[in-house]
Amino acid sequence: MKLVSSLNEAAGWIYVAPALNLLALLWLIQFTAPSLTRQSGIRVQPPPSRFQLERFGSPIVITISADGETPRIHLGRDPLSLDELEARLDQLRGQGAAANSMVLLQTDAGAPSGIERRISELALSMGFKLALLGSDPGPTPTSE
Repeated sequence: MKLVSSLNEAAGWIYVAPALNLLALLWLIQFTAPSLTRQSGIRVQPPPSRFQLERFGSPIVITISADGETPRIHLGRDPLSLDELEARLDQLRGQGAAANSMVLLQTDAGAPSGIERRISELALSMGFKLALLGSDPGPTPTSE
């Protein structure tokens, strides 16, 4: 007795289903990847700057926000006073971070420049490298 299959052959779906799975996976990665990037500090509106910085391995991000009457200082996402910031930077310097670490100072456009100068001088006096962050000013008009 000869065995014969009574089912219709649908071999096309065998090749199409993995391709659809791959497209669904790529679509999922495309929409979820931006939310997985590491963001440090808090959101501020820095003044425009036309200069670009290179990427740093693990920078120390200090943010000065102009919320309310007095500016708030954040080291990463932790709110600190100026004295606490000095103690934390001193602690990082004691761990040997000052020799190879970059401090990125991100200041809100409405923050007083005096506090920005004091924090800059504090970081530089402790031996850290310092960079001030700004926002992209957009395209510059060309003179013709």
